[in-house]
Amino acid sequence: MFPKSLRSALILGAALMAPALVQAESFDKVKIAAGKMLFDGSCHRCHSVDADRKSYGPLLDGVVGRKAGSFPGYPYSDALKSAGFVWTPGALRAWMEANDQLVPGTKMRHVGIEDPTVQDFIVTYLTSLKAK
Repeated sequence: MFPKSLRSALILGAALMAPALVQAESFDKVKIAAGKMLFDGSCHRCHSVDADRKSYGPLLDGVVGRKAGSFPGYPYSDALKSAGFVWTPGALRAWMEANDQLVPGTKMRHVGIEDPTVQDFIVTYLTSLKAK
C-alpha cells in the first residue's frame, strides 16, 4: 500500500489532471487512468493484467464477473477455491481492504487498501479490462 502522503499526492495529481482531460475524455476515463496508476503502485508487483506477462498472482484482466478462485492454472488456496462468490466491485473493495477477513485462510499476503477513493479508482480500472 502507498504511504498516506504518497496516496494523497496521487489522488491530488489525478484530480488536477481531471479538468484538462475531462474536456477530451469522460470522467470514467480519468478514473481508469488514475486506477491504473494506483494499481501499478499497489498491485502490479504480484498481479498482471496482460496475459503475455507472467505474474506471481492470477491474471486480473476480466476479473470482474469471474468466480473467485477460478483462474485456470493458478494454485489457489482451498479457502479461495471454495469461497463461492463472484468478483463484483463490492467484493473487490472488500478484498482490497482486508482479504484475510473476506476469505479466512487465503494464502494471499497484502497490506490493506483502506482508502475508499483508491479502491474506487482501482476497481474502475479493473472493471475496464476485459479478458483476452
